[in-house]
Amino acid sequence: MPIVNRFAELAEEITGWRRDLHAFPELGYDTVRTAGIVAEKLRAFGCDEVVTGIGRTGVVGVIRGAAEGPVIGLRADMDALPILEKTGRDYASKTDGKMHACGHDGHTAMLLGAAKYLAETRNFAGTVVVIFQPAEEGGAGAKAMLDDGLFERFGVERIYGMHNWPGYPVGKFMVCTGALMASADRFTITVDGTDGHAARPHLASDPIVAGAAIVTAVQSIVGRNVDPLDAAVVSVTTFHAGTADNIIPRTATLTGTVRTLQPAVRDLVEERLGAVVAQVGAAYGVSAVLKYSRDYPVLMNPHDEAVFAGDVAAKVVGEANVDRDMVPTMGGEDFAFMLQARPGAFIFAGVGEDVANLHNENYDFNDDLIPFGCSYWTQLVESALPRAS
Repeated sequence: MPIVNRFAELAEEITGWRRDLHAFPELGYDTVRTAGIVAEKLRAFGCDEVVTGIGRTGVVGVIRGAAEGPVIGLRADMDALPILEKTGRDYASKTDGKMHACGHDGHTAMLLGAAKYLAETRNFAGTVVVIFQPAEEGGAGAKAMLDDGLFERFGVERIYGMHNWPGYPVGKFMVCTGALMASADRFTITVDGTDGHAARPHLASDPIVAGAAIVTAVQSIVGRNVDPLDAAVVSVTTFHAGTADNIIPRTATLTGTVRTLQPAVRDLVEERLGAVVAQVGAAYGVSAVLKYSRDYPVLMNPHDEAVFAGDVAAKVVGEANVDRDMVPTMGGEDFAFMLQARPGAFIFAGVGEDVANLHNENYDFNDDLIPFGCSYWTQLVESALPRAS
């Protein structure tokens, strides 16, 4: 099954949905307009159930097939990012400081397109639960939906997700077994010293000098504590201190992120980060305290499910266009919570070699991906829930 003919017919309509969502981006859990549009369309498609308010603003549609069978879930994310768009498109964001810079507008539109087709055809034995999730971008919307009983309430037995990926051509899919995306943790380091006159530094305990030493020292954690064959990232991304050029401030605050691909490495980096911060602070005569927050776990694709996802993609675009050994990315994704709760797989779909990188002010989802993404979803359903011949 290559591209489904129906999606060639629907491509213009689905593109219209996508561009409307793009023009009116919403952040985090504040996806009220987006969720309303999704729910309205699912009802119009004839879904058997449409439920709103799961995980605050999540939407769920239930489509029952022509015969009874298992229940699988398909998930798309709906939220945007706090970025000022500079694409210049005629459908560019109408809200300054908010834009769909990660393609969630495309993810939502493609799953809506698949839902429309599946509700029309119902050529499968079982039930499909289409899941539209808020707050993927740092808000753990997947966990919020799970905490609301998503899988138990709708009987979901397997779960699948997809994300667009710039730098790869449209018509190419990428997946791998095991760790595909990193855990995503945040940290805050508070450095407390003694303020004083900048001309008399020996009478103060300078948190800026200590903070700078901490920034340098934490880089040794990966280089000298983590096995070179394992992956880890420690990045200090903000450093705030001081109010004037002639005052040594009392405090400095640093924040950053840790990314790892193995739970054991995650534990190691957290432990070493705490030790390095405290000891460097002590060496500089200040108090340095680490606050560490574990956000998203490692996204792990089970072997059999990763193979299945690759097989589905191959039915759509041919085996030559499926990379089954994608190099993992250190980006994070809260779909990891769903894969901790149920078997399933996450796959990437090329969105164009010339498309700007994700989370970039010039990024725009390539609508040429829509027929491929929709076809992947429908082929997955008909492969996972085949009707008896």
